[in-house]
Amino acid sequence: MISFEDFQKLDMRIGKVISAEKIPNSDKLLKFIFDIGGEQRQILAGIAEFYPDPSILVGKEIPLLLNIEPRTFRGQISDGMIIAADLDGKPVMLFPEKEIPPGSKIK
Repeated sequence: MISFEDFQKLDMRIGKVISAEKIPNSDKLLKFIFDIGGEQRQILAGIAEFYPDPSILVGKEIPLLLNIEPRTFRGQISDGMIIAADLDGKPVMLFPEKEIPPGSKIK
């Protein structure tokens, strides 16, 4: 269990996918560029095997965790994390029920 104060430290926002592409020479990594409301953020995700055509995600609004320490994969920086559900070990992307501005806070 975490405290409510710890939960409040999470910076979760809606990001709109500007671009999504496979990382060359990687079977798992996709590189996303998100609009998070006046700022762009690059985030990598190990979901390429589940999205063989990542361009279908362009324009989608997806929940993100933004205040997580950046990590480097294959020479690329990932500056956030996509929030998705897990169904039998496979990611299921989450989308808002209606369009909302990129950068909107998730509470």
